[in-house]
Amino acid sequence: MVKITKEAALEYHSSGHPGKIEVKPTKPYHTQTDLSLAYSPGVAYPCLEIQQNQDDVYKYTDKGNLVAVISNGTAVLGLGDIGAMSGKPVMEGKGLLFKIYGGIDVFDIELAEKDPEKFCETVERIAPTFGGINLEDIKAPECFYIEERLKRTLDIPVMHDDQHGTAIISAAGLKNALEVAGKDIKKVKIVVNGAGAAAISCTKLYMALGAKKENIVMLDSKGVITKDRPNLTEQKALFATERKDICTLEEAINGADVFVGLSKGNILSQQMVKSMAERPIVFALANPIPEISYEDAIACRSDILISTGRSDYPNQINNVIGFPYIFRGALDVHATAINEEMKMAAVHAIAELAKQPVPDIVNNVYRVNDLTFGPTYFIPKPVDPRLITEVSAAVAKAAIESGVARKTITDWDSYKKELMQLLGQETVLTRKLHDTARLHPQRVVYAEGGHPSMMKAAVQAKAEGICSPILLGNPDRIRRQAQRLKIDLSDIEIIDMRADKEQGRRATYAKYLAEKMARKGYTFQEAYDKMYERNYFGMMMVEKGDADAFITGLYTKYSNTIKVAKEVVGVRDGFETFGTMHIVNSQKGMYYIADTLINRHPDNRYLVDIARLSAYTVEFFNEKAVMAMISYSNFGTDEVGSPLKVHEAVDELHKNYPDLLVDGEMQVNFALNKELRDEKFPFSHLKDKDVNTLIFPNLSSANACYKFLQALSPETEIIGPIQMGLNKPIHFTDFECSVRDIVNITAVAVVDAYVDKLKVSANKK
Repeated sequence: MVKITKEAALEYHSSGHPGKIEVKPTKPYHTQTDLSLAYSPGVAYPCLEIQQNQDDVYKYTDKGNLVAVISNGTAVLGLGDIGAMSGKPVMEGKGLLFKIYGGIDVFDIELAEKDPEKFCETVERIAPTFGGINLEDIKAPECFYIEERLKRTLDIPVMHDDQHGTAIISAAGLKNALEVAGKDIKKVKIVVNGAGAAAISCTKLYMALGAKKENIVMLDSKGVITKDRPNLTEQKALFATERKDICTLEEAINGADVFVGLSKGNILSQQMVKSMAERPIVFALANPIPEISYEDAIACRSDILISTGRSDYPNQINNVIGFPYIFRGALDVHATAINEEMKMAAVHAIAELAKQPVPDIVNNVYRVNDLTFGPTYFIPKPVDPRLITEVSAAVAKAAIESGVARKTITDWDSYKKELMQLLGQETVLTRKLHDTARLHPQRVVYAEGGHPSMMKAAVQAKAEGICSPILLGNPDRIRRQAQRLKIDLSDIEIIDMRADKEQGRRATYAKYLAEKMARKGYTFQEAYDKMYERNYFGMMMVEKGDADAFITGLYTKYSNTIKVAKEVVGVRDGFETFGTMHIVNSQKGMYYIADTLINRHPDNRYLVDIARLSAYTVEFFNEKAVMAMISYSNFGTDEVGSPLKVHEAVDELHKNYPDLLVDGEMQVNFALNKELRDEKFPFSHLKDKDVNTLIFPNLSSANACYKFLQALSPETEIIGPIQMGLNKPIHFTDFECSVRDIVNITAVAVVDAYVDKLKVSANKK
């Protein structure tokens, strides 16, 4: 676990813009018209619409995506009653988590009010602003009254996350831990150490899952809560035991199946754990110091199943697994409450998710390859991108079915896709690519079949129905690697081009290549030797129709790959070169950047080809290319070096390809700022046009551009490299490509292969 120092934490919160959140406009505001629409007089129209129909507030304002995180600072993160103002950093942090995990906007509100009545009155008066209320860090027992009253008086979702968030996540964890241990929740003996808001709510939810009240013992700072203890609060009395034989934690835990700690650190000894039943379940959730350390628990019981609240150990019980997605689902159906049905739906969705194959992004974050359902993984990791789709959809569905939703969702697949798009997991473009590929799956060969990313991508692409994958390489080595990584390749075809059984195909391919390259010095033996190489063999599979597309590049030199591609499949007629393009999907829109991989120092002839190929490729993605040829000068202001060759390429394009929307040379700022370009260069062929395609004068500038944009903003999605100009669907990756990148390239390759087949079919007719 990274050590967090006071100095580092204070620097983090104070540097740059103080705090962790800010408000940003979501509509244009640069012109007088924009401002008139945003405020007076335009704003009057939505005001009047809302006056006529109060529900239209969800249509014309951010209410439906706005949550208030409200606290009075009386029980802050284990710091106790430090006051409303002192708790503000925590509330801002909660707002940050809402935004990054659920796409939800937050105003944090710190109320300097400890009186529950006055606190509730204040919240009730400001409630019309919000679509939901998240109560935070309010001490017990006042928190129980506050939440119950606000749930009763308000018509929007209200949840005290310290209670219900912890309850939902730990209930999902308990459900799965019991399954791993092979125990029945109706029979297990449960000890709950702690009797605050979280402990009370957790225990109630365990009972809703089937735990029996008579099998539960709860302790507070005074010991076991018993029926005969005087002055019990209403909440503690609910869980008071009639047993007379136990007073201490040591006595209570003897023979217990489950320990849930919501108290303080280091109160559970190894001896106590040893006294528990077989396959004990220990949830040591005190933070930052658990009731017993993970190391001590594992050391004393090899059969233990343990969770903590810490991220540096397995099975972290973390509220962020729940609250962003619970509120997301509730907001999306304009729910009037978060009820028991919605909470239970979240429990089951979280529990079920832990049983599904873990996405590569999660494995990469935790630097493991073996996250599978079992003792060290029975609760999803907080970074799991599927939480928003599975939990939010389950909560929204439960809200509709239980009658607290004001809006109905019928197309759940579309809703889940919208959620993925909300957090940038999926864009409209990638969704269209994947959907099209699923309609027309093709046979795709992966060159580096033994590379973990290639294997994972092949499995994922097959599971999504995008393609029938083929891995090239030694089958025994690939399967051993897959076994180590716990990747199931049982349905994946593996081809070893060196094996004797492939001798006939290798000879056929060699004969074809030797005949094709006879005038360039190739002999049959030389071509035969080439077929031992992955790129030659794989590309030849596509060339001869034994596969439909080929993907390579994770650890192959591009210079070699380019040479092989030109020899085996060749460049399209009418072009001298081929290239690649990256698509940059940014907050400002979609941009196509070329050439990012192939041509290091293209001359003006090659730049003409790259521009023409870019126009075809952008059209492939159903857009009209508006191309700016980029340089460091504008329209002839420099007459040597790269500006000159760009200038000459533009002249040729205007002369010979007048239908293309292209101009240059120009600097990037003029390319992307239409108003500035039209003012300074009114003669431009791109007048009044928004540029979407940038053609760079060399590989260095194009490659640096897209990688700079990728590094600058984590929200920017990069798709590519996308091959332009080869006769067959041969596509490339690079060593930095993630599994998701390769799957996206696979989808492009599949669509490319399908379109290629349509062209061939049309030509035959």
